[in-house]
Amino acid sequence: MREALDALRRRGERPRFDDLIIRGARDRLREMESARDDAAGNAELRRQLIQQLRTGEGLDVDAAYEVRERGWTH
Repeated sequence: MREALDALRRRGERPRFDDLIIRGARDRLREMESARDDAAGNAELRRQLIQQLRTGEGLDVDAAYEVRERGWTH
């Protein structure tokens, strides 16, 4: 914390702790919301994959067997 405050002071800024706390809290909330959105997106992708596996719709069965037998190559 000292390092960050000293960097602000070297640039002529007089840090106000209430402002820094509010900014930090807002940044943390954005990080949490982003992580939640990522988790929700991943859950939706998993749901779609499960649905495809159940129905076979949209899957290339031959490609899946080839990957199973030979591995994934580029």
